[in-house]
Amino acid sequence: MPEKRSKYDTDPLDPDFVRRTEEALGWTGDVPQSDETQPFRRDPAADEQTRRFGDEMADSYPSMFIPPTYEPPRPQQQQQQPFTTFGVGASQSPAQVQPTQPGPSSPYQPNAAPSSRPVARLGIPETIANLLPYIPFYIGLVAAIIELLVVPRNETRTRFHAAQGLALQLAIIAGTLLFQIVGAITDSGFGGFLFWLAQLIFLIVSMARVWQGKPHHIAPLDDATSWLNERIPPMK
Repeated sequence: MPEKRSKYDTDPLDPDFVRRTEEALGWTGDVPQSDETQPFRRDPAADEQTRRFGDEMADSYPSMFIPPTYEPPRPQQQQQQPFTTFGVGASQSPAQVQPTQPGPSSPYQPNAAPSSRPVARLGIPETIANLLPYIPFYIGLVAAIIELLVVPRNETRTRFHAAQGLALQLAIIAGTLLFQIVGAITDSGFGGFLFWLAQLIFLIVSMARVWQGKPHHIAPLDDATSWLNERIPPMK
């Protein structure tokens, strides 16, 4: 009896063509049905709550409280090479570099020694330029104005004393006028004399402190000093 072929079997010379085609397309055929329940195979290690690592993972995460056992890196020794920098020869060491001239000192520098360095565009030593604004009898007033108009802004200490001295001289003039008015009303000049004597002593003490290089900062005149230093620029 001839073998019954499918209607899709177009190659009568190859009887295994249909079987190979079904295997290539993934046809699994009929699956036998059964009413019995078959349990799946499970790995006992997968059912544990805590996964166990092998012995090779025991030392992967050391405690933070245990000091490291490795040796810290040693600092590399600096190689001996000629000292080179901009403006300095290759064979010249840093100790042989000539020291630079001291620049303008800060007005608030504590325990600053008096400097004999000439002030730029003024030509007189810094110690003398700093005490000129505190000279009594309107001399300090004129000196302070001249210094603010001549001394550049990089001379911070000289300009500070010039502005502070100018503010002090203006405050003394205002106080003198006030006591003169009060003396004219009360017909008594004793208060004006005491004020004149006090301001004279204060100006002399200010000159001595500035000459010795001691910090001389009048706190009530801070705003006036800053305003005068900014509003009176040096002439070009």
